[in-house]
Amino acid sequence: MPDHKPALILVFDVNETLLDITTLEPLFERVFGDRRVLREWFAQLILYSQTLTLSGIYTPFGELGVGTLRMLGATHGITLADDDIHELKTRMSALPAHPDVVPALTRLRDAGFRMVTLTNSASTASPTPLERAGISHFFEHSFSVEAVQKFKPAPETYRQVAQALGVGMSDLCLVACHLWDTVGAQAAGGRGALVTRPHNAVLPAANVPPPDLCAADLTQLANQIIQRWQTV
Repeated sequence: MPDHKPALILVFDVNETLLDITTLEPLFERVFGDRRVLREWFAQLILYSQTLTLSGIYTPFGELGVGTLRMLGATHGITLADDDIHELKTRMSALPAHPDVVPALTRLRDAGFRMVTLTNSASTASPTPLERAGISHFFEHSFSVEAVQKFKPAPETYRQVAQALGVGMSDLCLVACHLWDTVGAQAAGGRGALVTRPHNAVLPAANVPPPDLCAADLTQLANQIIQRWQTV
C-alpha cells in the first residue's frame, strides 16, 4: 500500500452504481407482467426527485419510490396492494452489490484512496443497505441528501460532502453509473467517473461535460482511477 494517501476522495453513488437494482425485477414481472417496467419506474423516480428539488419541495426518496410505483400502477391500469408496497420496501433494503464492486473497492482501498458514499436515499438504522450488502467497511462515511433536503444533482448535495470532509470540491471525484450525477458533481466543481453498466451512456451534446473517466464496469474504472490519480 502506498505510504501517502491520494488527496482525491472518491464519492460513490449507491443505487445501481454499487447495489444491483435488477433484483427488483421479479416484483415488476409479477405486478405488471413485464420486468422492464423496473426501468420505467426508476426513470420516473429520478425525474420526480429532480422535479421536487427544482420546485423547492422535499419528500424522502423511499416515500417517493412508493408513490412512483403507485403512479405507474395507475397509468398501467393496475391497483397496487399493500403486499406489493411491502415487497418493494423489503427488496430495496436488501439490494446485493454488483459482482464487480468488492474487487474494485478492494483495489482502490489497497491503492490508498479514501472512499465515501452519497445517496439520494434517506439514512436508515443498522443494518443499512451497505451493511446488508457486505460493503460498508470500505467507506469512511455515508452521506445522504436528506441533510440538505435536495436531491442530486443539486450542487448542495455534493458540496455538503466537501464541507463535512474539510476539502475543496476539486478534491472529490463522484463515481456513478448515471451521467446526470457525474454532470452534477462536475458542475459543482468536482470530477466525475462514469461506469456505464447496461442502460447508461455518455450524452454527446453541446456544453454537457463528459466524465473525466469512463468504463463499462467498476473494475475497469478502478484501474483507470488508480492510473490517473494515485499518488505515492
